[in-house]
Amino acid sequence: MSIAYTAVALQTRCFAVNKLNEADARQKIYDNIRRVAGQVQGTKGFVGPSVKMVVLPEYFLTSFPMGESFAQWKEKAAIAQDGKEYEMLGEIAQKNQIYLSGNVYELDPHFSDLYFQTSFILGPSGDCILRYRRLVSMFAPTPHDVLDKYLDIYGADSLFPVVKTELGNLACVASEEILYPEISRCLVMNGAEVLLHSSSEVGSVELTPKDIAKRARAVENLAYVVSSNSAGIADIDFPAESTDGMSKLVDFKGRVMAEAGMGETMVANAEIDITALRRYRNKPGMGNILSRQRNELFSAHYNQTVYPANTMLNENKEVNLPDRSHFIATQMQTIKNLQTNGVIEAEQSDE
Repeated sequence: MSIAYTAVALQTRCFAVNKLNEADARQKIYDNIRRVAGQVQGTKGFVGPSVKMVVLPEYFLTSFPMGESFAQWKEKAAIAQDGKEYEMLGEIAQKNQIYLSGNVYELDPHFSDLYFQTSFILGPSGDCILRYRRLVSMFAPTPHDVLDKYLDIYGADSLFPVVKTELGNLACVASEEILYPEISRCLVMNGAEVLLHSSSEVGSVELTPKDIAKRARAVENLAYVVSSNSAGIADIDFPAESTDGMSKLVDFKGRVMAEAGMGETMVANAEIDITALRRYRNKPGMGNILSRQRNELFSAHYNQTVYPANTMLNENKEVNLPDRSHFIATQMQTIKNLQTNGVIEAEQSDE
């Protein structure tokens, strides 16, 4: 049976909650979901019933923290796994009979002081069928920061989840994680065929690092990439269109099938042909990069610690909640360690 359908990287505007109190922020979140609901319905009505997948941008619900403490952002912008927000998003998926993916700040009952940036996939039933916690972040807590406790609770399989569906094997990559080839590779080694990438990134008429990475992750893993960028971020103190454009779908040979310009748009849509992907993955030859991996050669290098795990846990595996300066301090120490280990050369003084 042939598996082909239309996927949409919906480039929608993000409306920030930063300047609002908690009650108004929650209402804004609901308004943002209702707005997306109308756009998804309109997109499927215009593009056609072949639309089976819609990927939303990162920050579509709230934007991102700008100076708020962990506690403040948790109360203002994070959502519960069984909360009204997921219920409303599930109704979008159910009403339109689509798989809906996006990225939110999410609460976790096992880590009451933290939130995690979470990419989700909701099935046509409206239920959440995949939950992926962003593993690499500059200023947000990740499972890696509390790794030992996280693994005790959820197990190693939780780190790189893949869900098998009638649309193929789906996985999520969050935002700048597209720049880290190991994440996509781990997902693909767990069976992923389509990488759903919610992003909020610099818009440019030139190739950007993230834009190059989308093509690279597709071709090196023989996987489709559906990447949705925000159509600007409003109600926040920087130029709104700094993050705009460049939503795209990339096929498993690294070819851009459709790409959006600036502004709110549904034009980043194209056919995903899982049958063709599987046929190519099963064909021997130089182009079958996935089957030519020699992972044993690399394992020793990946066993070297760079950015340390468990920086938010104490010796009793209890969360030690730092302030935001923790992230820069940890990175600075990491750079010093790389210098000491001869990985990078220290910057030379001009004196």
